[in-house]
Amino acid sequence: MHSLERIGRYRLERPLGSGAFATVWLARDEELQAPVAVKVLAENWTHRLDIRERFLSEARLLRRAGSSRIVQVYDIGQLPDGRPYFVMEYADGGTLADLLAGGPLPVPDALALTAEAARSAAALHEAGIVHRDIKPTNVLLHTAPDGTRRLLLADLGLAKSLAQASVLTLAAGSAGYQPPEQAEPGEGIDERADVYSLGAVGYELVTGTVPGAPGRVVPPRRLRPDLGEDVERALLRALEPDRARRWPGAQAFAQELDRLAAAPQAAGSAGRRLDGVRGRLNVLTLTLAAVAAAAAAAVAVTVLLHHGSGADGTRVTDATGRVVVQVPVGWGHELRNSGWDPSALGLGKGHEPGLVVADDLTRWSDLGKPVDGVFIGLSEHGDVTAKVKALAHSGCSYSGSRTFADSAFHGLVRAWSGCPDGGSVTESALTPADGSGQPEVYVQVREQGTGDATDAVLRSLRVG
Repeated sequence: MHSLERIGRYRLERPLGSGAFATVWLARDEELQAPVAVKVLAENWTHRLDIRERFLSEARLLRRAGSSRIVQVYDIGQLPDGRPYFVMEYADGGTLADLLAGGPLPVPDALALTAEAARSAAALHEAGIVHRDIKPTNVLLHTAPDGTRRLLLADLGLAKSLAQASVLTLAAGSAGYQPPEQAEPGEGIDERADVYSLGAVGYELVTGTVPGAPGRVVPPRRLRPDLGEDVERALLRALEPDRARRWPGAQAFAQELDRLAAAPQAAGSAGRRLDGVRGRLNVLTLTLAAVAAAAAAAVAVTVLLHHGSGADGTRVTDATGRVVVQVPVGWGHELRNSGWDPSALGLGKGHEPGLVVADDLTRWSDLGKPVDGVFIGLSEHGDVTAKVKALAHSGCSYSGSRTFADSAFHGLVRAWSGCPDGGSVTESALTPADGSGQPEVYVQVREQGTGDATDAVLRSLRVG
C-alpha cells in the first residue's frame, strides 16, 4: 500500500471520508495557499476499467455542471501507481447529515435547506445530468468570505446524463432516498427521480427520520405534530411512488418550499420544540463570532422587516414570542429569530429563545465589517454575568463597565470602542428586577458612530 503525504502541489492533511471506491482528503494547495478536497481512487480498483471510468466520469460531470451550487472541480491527474485523482472545492461546513446529528431542524430552516438542495439539483438538470443519489451526506455546506454559507451538491458517482438515464438498466441509489423507478432494473428515469430523493431529504430534516419504502411513508405530521398541513402535502407529493404525481421538477419543488418557509406558521413553530441548527455549530471561543454563530444557522432564514417600525424605532420579536425589543429604525432590516445555543457563551448546551437583528446580518460575526445591530439570548441555567465578565474583543479598546437598572432588569454592561470596523461593542448581562433570578438575559450591541444606543435597547426589552 502506498502512503500518501502529498499529490503534486497538494499537501494531504487528513482524510475527510472514504467509501468502497475512493477516499477524499483535505489538502492544502501550496501554490494558492488554500484548502481543497482531493478524491483518490482506491488501490484495489486501479485496474478495473469500468470503475476507473466511473470515477473519471464523476469529475467530468462535476466540471460539466459548472454551477456555484455544485462542488467545483479544479484539477485532475494520476498518481505514479496509476490511480486517478481529482481536486475539488473544499466545503468546510460539513454536511446536512452533520446538522441532523442533533435531531430534526426548525421547520423554516429545514425547508430553506431543502429548497437550496432542490435548486442545486435543478442546476444539474439544466446541464443535462441526473444525480441519482441525493441524500444528506451528499449535500455540503461551504462558508463564503463574508461569513454566509452556501449549499453544494456533491458526489456524482452514480450520476448520469439525462439522455443515458432514459434507458438505464441498472438499479442505483440509497435506501430511503431511492425512488421506485431506480430500484427496478430496466426502468428509465428522469429528473423526477431526484425530486423524490429531495423529498426524502426534506422529510428527514423535519422529522429526524429517513422515510420508509415508496408507498409506505409515514405522514410526517405523525412524527412531528406541529408541522403544517401544507408542508406535509408538499413533502408527500415529492415522495409519490408514481412520478407523474410528483412535482414536475426540482425548481417547482424549491419554489413551493420557499413559500412555505416564509409562511408565519412555519416560522412560529421553529423555536418551541426542537434544538435548532444554531445549537449544532461547534463553538470554540468566547468571541463575537462564536456568540453570533450560535444564533445564525448554517443556512438561516433571514426575514426582511416590513412592519413594526415607527418614529422611535423598529419592534422585533423572537419566534417564541417571549423576547420583544425595539431597535433604531436603521438597524431593523434583517432578523434571525429562531433562538440560540447558550453553550456559545460557555453556559449549558441547549436551545433557548433568542434573536439577532441588524442592518446587514452577513457582517454580524466579523468585527472588521461595519454593522449596527443587537443580539439577545435567554438562559434559564448558569451565570451569564460571569461569562460576560470573561469576554474580550481582539482589536478593540476596552472602555470599562457600568451598571444598568430599570423596572424590568438590572445588570452589568461592558463596553469596547475603536474596533476594527470603526465601531463599538457592548456586552450586557441582565437579571429580572423582581429578584426571581431567571431567566438571565445576554445582550450584545454593535454600533457605528459616536452614539450609544445600548441603554435605550435595554430599556425597551421585555421578556415573557
